[in-house]
Amino acid sequence: MTDSELLDSFVKKYHLLKSEMAKVIVGQDKAVDSLLLSIFTGGHCLLVGVPGLAKTLMVNTLSRALGLSFNRIQFTPDLMPSDITGSEILDENRHFQFIQGPVFANIVLADEINRTPPKTQAALLEAMQEKSVTVSGKSYALPKPFFVLATQNPIEQEGTYPLPEAQLDRFMLNIKLDYPTFDEEVNIVKGTTIDSNQEVNVVLSAQDIIDYQGVIRRMPVPDNVCEYAVSLSTSTRPGSEQATLATKYLSWGAGPRASQYLVMGAKTHAAMQGKYSPDIEDVQAVAVEVLRHRIVRNYYAEAENISTEEIVSQLIKA
Repeated sequence: MTDSELLDSFVKKYHLLKSEMAKVIVGQDKAVDSLLLSIFTGGHCLLVGVPGLAKTLMVNTLSRALGLSFNRIQFTPDLMPSDITGSEILDENRHFQFIQGPVFANIVLADEINRTPPKTQAALLEAMQEKSVTVSGKSYALPKPFFVLATQNPIEQEGTYPLPEAQLDRFMLNIKLDYPTFDEEVNIVKGTTIDSNQEVNVVLSAQDIIDYQGVIRRMPVPDNVCEYAVSLSTSTRPGSEQATLATKYLSWGAGPRASQYLVMGAKTHAAMQGKYSPDIEDVQAVAVEVLRHRIVRNYYAEAENISTEEIVSQLIKA
């Protein structure tokens, strides 16, 4: 199958996948699109929203529709790194045997990731970047494809541990879920207060996802689109020539990983629209979710109550 034929089949599978998820998830179209974009790009994502917005259900439904192995880790203050990665035990023959932790799955749901101390949060760093786990000097490869989808509650901050910038940077997208509309909430209430169980059909296999990730990575990117993505990242770094807005409102800007994710996200966004190559509009479509967690506001921006989303939007217009 040629790349163009593979991209055409990708569009059909993408719409089929959305329709399967819509059996369970009412509304949240933008969040579902962003979630699927991160999957086909091969990135991890952070879902931020108040309780009850179906963050966990969304990830669970996605894993069922993709036919991938799925593990949920409920992050708590007493969780240890070995509870995630696994540990070695002494078997009956007095040999050390490695017992795999819940991170050994295609999709790992890190539920309320900010409820566990930094030591345990850091256990995911190697897994997210290298797709492997090292225990007692031995490296163990994680299954392919591999995604970490983490959830976080933005309003309840007592007893939580904010994610350090190094870990936030490993998440491709920061997806914010909003409240449903009135009609959507009526449909949610009607659908969840009766005895019904929607069956979600498997749309894609693990190999299909790997094939689609490969064809998206091979997609050509015009020089002007690549330069635009880099200039957008550069404009978030205080002190640089083209960063007057960032110098005023930001104390820290996005690194090179942001430029990479802007281009990769634009590729996947273009593929979802049935295009064979991304343009600047595709970069702008993913810019807020790629950049919002990679920039740090200064005291001036906080005093003016200017959000990171507003800053990124102004940078795009500029």
